[in-house]
Amino acid sequence: MKKAKSDYLIQSVSRALDILEAFTVDQAELGVTELSRKLKLHKNNVFRLLATLETRGYVDQDRETGNYRLGMKTFEVASVFLHHLGVARQARPILEELARETGETAYLGVLEGPWVFYLDMVETTHRVRVVPHLGGPLPAYATALGKAQLAFRQEGELQKLLDQHEPVALTAQTLTARSRLSDELARVVAEDVALEDEELEAGERAVAAPVRDHAKRVVGAIGVSGPAFRLTLERLERELAPRVKAAAQQVSERLGYSVIPG
Repeated sequence: MKKAKSDYLIQSVSRALDILEAFTVDQAELGVTELSRKLKLHKNNVFRLLATLETRGYVDQDRETGNYRLGMKTFEVASVFLHHLGVARQARPILEELARETGETAYLGVLEGPWVFYLDMVETTHRVRVVPHLGGPLPAYATALGKAQLAFRQEGELQKLLDQHEPVALTAQTLTARSRLSDELARVVAEDVALEDEELEAGERAVAAPVRDHAKRVVGAIGVSGPAFRLTLERLERELAPRVKAAAQQVSERLGYSVIPG
């Protein structure tokens, strides 16, 4: 009979992990006595475990108080996890599902300065489709994926981005006046979804919603696009916008985002 993995547990390793997990947002620093009481371990054992963790950089000791806190090595390990958890990898299955549900091309895009880069896409099966925009850069102000991210930048940062690439008319529908663009971005914030009405290319529409990470930062956007005759404004608002928002929420949750306060 195959042994359960718990049968191979190394007690000292398990206790070291217990110490790391004892630190919380509300208890960023803990002393030996507190840890001993919290984990029901002898002080000598706690001290030896802390000494080992400190040597490896997983905890630091405050020389004045004698208390311990998580060290930079813990942050480095967490950063590797978050890197591999990357937006593109987490978004891929959601993009596939979104394309299948809507019958339209689904995209993932990220903002870099005043530009939006389309990182990944799943194409529609329709014979009539828009030219794929994978790669970039594209002016963020003229795309749903770009506006879904620009809208959540601080006002000062937003103006700097627009100064770097002053909006120009790409079609008759492109929003070039700062006041009109500002009103549009305010609407995006209020509704958490951005529309693109033939602003990048004539005859093309799109809808996108922001993707957030564990720190509630907007780190990308997910959306669908297609020919205007198929993506009517009514269809965009009533059918596609809710589906895109739900998809963006799924990706956000995969990145650790929670709508629950705290």
